[in-house]
Amino acid sequence: MSVTEQQVKDVLKEIVDPNTAKDLVSSKAVRNIKIDGADVTLDVELGYPAKSQIEGLRKQVITRLKGIAGIGNVSANVYSKVVAHAVQRGVKMIPGVKNIIAVASGKGGVGKSTTAVNLALALVAEGATVGLLDADIYGPSQPQMLGISGRPESADGKSLEPMEAHGLQAMSIGFLIDVETPMVWRGPMVTQALQQLLNDTRWRDIDYLVIDLPPGTGDIQLTLAQQVPVTGAVIVTTPQDIALLDARKGLKMFEKVGIPILGIVENMSIHICSKCGHEEHIFGSGGGDRMAKDYEVQMLGALPLDVGIRVQGDAGKPSVVADPDGRVAEIYREIARRVAVKIADQAKDMTSKFPNIVVQNT
Repeated sequence: MSVTEQQVKDVLKEIVDPNTAKDLVSSKAVRNIKIDGADVTLDVELGYPAKSQIEGLRKQVITRLKGIAGIGNVSANVYSKVVAHAVQRGVKMIPGVKNIIAVASGKGGVGKSTTAVNLALALVAEGATVGLLDADIYGPSQPQMLGISGRPESADGKSLEPMEAHGLQAMSIGFLIDVETPMVWRGPMVTQALQQLLNDTRWRDIDYLVIDLPPGTGDIQLTLAQQVPVTGAVIVTTPQDIALLDARKGLKMFEKVGIPILGIVENMSIHICSKCGHEEHIFGSGGGDRMAKDYEVQMLGALPLDVGIRVQGDAGKPSVVADPDGRVAEIYREIARRVAVKIADQAKDMTSKFPNIVVQNT
């Protein structure tokens, strides 16, 4: 007795991907169903990096299909494929970069750079090729957070090779200047430096480029919003009312220029005493949730006020690589998957599909 394709699809309709909350058929993840008598082979294509999820999903697909009466061997190939998604109108894509994620905050001191580097490393951990651009020209912190020293190489004297650490491609003004040299530059010089770091770096086939923005809504943020092809923005805040006031301004700025908000990350949401285990909301509670609800955006995750996050960042080994099996790394990976799923849901970039129109006299 042979199995029908409809039987296979009916079973796959009941399997919901926990990361997208959609079943495998309606999300168009199922590809190439082949039936040979009682044997079935198929592919499941995920639009986001999911190294830690693939085996569990593959086993679930096989187990559920084995429940079909008379079925023989079942082979399921589950894999990730990240594609480029649409950006602001009239802004050209950057060679070697599929998607750009801007990590922003309205004010300093809320853990934006720590979030950016751990988000980038969590995407690497899930199997993506990732770059990190430190756009904080006045206060670059990524060289220390990634434990990178030295200068980037330039093969042609014009472009720069990205520095590498923990499987991440990185670029920062901090690689090009002395650690103690202050950047006494006016706005136009800063925005030009950002453009050069972004466009003159030879990014190598990157799925996601995470840009760690300086705090505020000034020149750099506006340049990025108007001239850089940003796929979406992540807003970082703490639960404190003062931080939320400024985070809302950052969110509104991205909305005004047509950049989708991927979600909100709340840092320092709770402090757990390392001596007695007492839990306390030092900076207030529920601020990120309220902001997400007010603006109808996703709350991507909340991180504790944990001394380990600070120590690991200062030591050049952020939490995701320093303690990959720890709870903090797990939260960052959840945030990374949510960001990637949100991007996967957006319209795809079709500019490369358009034919070149040539006008000639005949």
